[in-house]
Amino acid sequence: MQATHPLAGRALLLATLAFAGCFSVWTLYAVMGLDIQQQLALSATEYGILLAAPIFSGALLRIPLGMLADRYNARLLWLGLMFSCIPALALLPLVSSFYGYLITGLWFGLSGVSFTFGIRYVTDWFASRQQGLAMGLFGVGNAGVAITFILVPIIVAWWGWQWVGPVYAVGLALLLVLFWLLSPPSPKTAGPTASPLTLRQLVRDARVWRFSLYYYFVFGGFLALLLWLPQYYMQAYAMNAQQAMAFTLFFVATSSMVRALGGWFADRYGGRAVNWSVFWVCLVCLFFLSYPPTTLIIHGLEKDVQLEISVNVWWFTALIFVIGVAQGFGRASVYKVIHDYYPKHMGAVGGFVAAIGGLGGCTLPVLFGLAQDALGIVTGCFMILYGVLALCMITMFFANQAAQYQQRLQDARSNNFLLDDDE
Repeated sequence: MQATHPLAGRALLLATLAFAGCFSVWTLYAVMGLDIQQQLALSATEYGILLAAPIFSGALLRIPLGMLADRYNARLLWLGLMFSCIPALALLPLVSSFYGYLITGLWFGLSGVSFTFGIRYVTDWFASRQQGLAMGLFGVGNAGVAITFILVPIIVAWWGWQWVGPVYAVGLALLLVLFWLLSPPSPKTAGPTASPLTLRQLVRDARVWRFSLYYYFVFGGFLALLLWLPQYYMQAYAMNAQQAMAFTLFFVATSSMVRALGGWFADRYGGRAVNWSVFWVCLVCLFFLSYPPTTLIIHGLEKDVQLEISVNVWWFTALIFVIGVAQGFGRASVYKVIHDYYPKHMGAVGGFVAAIGGLGGCTLPVLFGLAQDALGIVTGCFMILYGVLALCMITMFFANQAAQYQQRLQDARSNNFLLDDDE
């Protein structure tokens, strides 16, 4: 589509609302997890696995269902997805064991595929020059997790934990009906304009893997932090659950809302430039966050000097805020770059990249828990994020070097400085 469709605004608004609701369901354990951990006396590793369950299923299925969205109507697939998650939420009060919570989390975690269907649906409506902003605005639906942080405590205070699942089931059902009745059908009714990509083609494309690695950090890291921060605040700064949730909500809301601004920057300055800037900002912040609280004793001539090195709660929150904003920019810019290279395959490529990013949201909490259990320090989670980011930056550096070399080679050939092989 060369021009933006007249109904694009309406489609974007309803898609963003539907995505926010589904994202709220997908991250339900971010709030419920603390209570489940206390009830079942889970270790840090078991807690990480519990948080990872819904994220895992929602991430893994983004690949096949994203490919399906390139072949069939993404809007109808999305409606069916929301319908399939309602029974799991309704059955949640009946669960009482660790494995029961894992299975139920895997079931309603299917709601995480909503991002892939939404991207496929939204990109059909907008011109290429507005794709970054459109996908950034759609990505604001990440703020749906704020619904969970606010709504779940209210439900618990009024009716108790057993009502969380049924209330969410009713809410998702109402959202399904609203999206079904008011969202316009996709303007592309004649089928895809390019041959759908196969899984083999996706797996063998090094560029897709590179974009997936970037998204593993900017989205997977965001998911992992919103799941892990409540526990971190409680352990590192002796907060109660309500205070920890409030600080985490600040991180989630700001990181989600700036995604639209990140899309605008990607449209204006290029997604690659935004990504590189995001990585440098996060690298500096993670350097300070990775350093554990330390007591340093200097043996002087007459007496010992003791130094306390630590990041207090306000500096910690400021650094997390900066990382959240940077990741919000990065989530938008990565998809702008994807659309620049694969405008006709946003379902398959976007789904694959989103799947790897979502897997970051389920593997990183487990690694956080393993690091904490093994090292015995709370900052192990930031050490892991630092290592992931370093790998992203090294990969991007060499990819940019290779792209610049190919561009210079092409310029030289176009000016007859080099002869083609067939000449």
